[in-house]
Amino acid sequence: MLKLDHDMNQTITLKNPWLIAVWPGMGQVAISAGYYLMSKLNMHLFADFSPKDLFDVEHVEVKEGLIRPVRLPRSRVFLWTDPEAKRDLLVFIGEAQPPHGKNAFCTKLIEYAQSLGVKQLFTFAAMATGMHPEHASRVFGAATDMTNLSELQRLELDIVQDGHIGGLNGLLLGTGLEMGLNGACLLGEMPHILSQLSFPKASLAILEKFIVLANIDIDLSELKEQSRQVDAQLGELLDQVQRAMSNSANSDVEATESLPSNEDSKLSSRDEEHIERLFEESRFDRSKAYELKRILDTLNVFPDYEERFLDLFKKAEE
Repeated sequence: MLKLDHDMNQTITLKNPWLIAVWPGMGQVAISAGYYLMSKLNMHLFADFSPKDLFDVEHVEVKEGLIRPVRLPRSRVFLWTDPEAKRDLLVFIGEAQPPHGKNAFCTKLIEYAQSLGVKQLFTFAAMATGMHPEHASRVFGAATDMTNLSELQRLELDIVQDGHIGGLNGLLLGTGLEMGLNGACLLGEMPHILSQLSFPKASLAILEKFIVLANIDIDLSELKEQSRQVDAQLGELLDQVQRAMSNSANSDVEATESLPSNEDSKLSSRDEEHIERLFEESRFDRSKAYELKRILDTLNVFPDYEERFLDLFKKAEE
């Protein structure tokens, strides 16, 4: 089930490592935070979990009339080695949550983490509320033990008093608790009415808390700028929706407003050149990779480039 990106005969010794696990979900909050962390810390691919026993193929992709080869969602681990030898970080990025075998999958991942000496486990997630899109996102938290709960309280997070955390974001922590690995979930707040749209402000809020928790230094300016841009776009969108609702108030016909489409669009030669330039820059400076991902997301073509994007993080040959 596990394929390593390093020599199995080589002894791997990590320094007080933490594991952060993310998957796609509402607002792409968790996965965006994971990708940003991976890019800005210049991580490299460390291990690959085979999905063959976890996913069933339900459709095939067609591109310009041609059926593409079947591709299963992948689950991979990326490593940052702390140059100050205080705390290494592992980021697990799953392209999708498996439809079955979740408990077995979590057990395997926890066993692997413990074999590497992982000391703490964290997951990121979204918290959908009635917040106004222009307001700052709060960060909610829940922990598996009193020590981590105290840390969340120290950071002045909104503690989840009751409820549940759906999917592997919660199940992985519950499995870790049963197996003796403690940790916490950080949930970035986003408007429930926009749950199908990317909301980087929530990802930013999570990382602002996490870097304090982990005592690491990351430049968040790029994510802040992206959040400002999305805020402006959402403000325009909401104004359009409100005008449409006002115009239809006395009508029996329901007015609908078109949301940004996720359908593939043909790239212009300029877009292709921009993408290729960012790929080339990211080969030599992984910190630029998040800008590349943002452009691919904006153009709705990230799935087409995902394999190539993640190949940027393979460890260079010695």
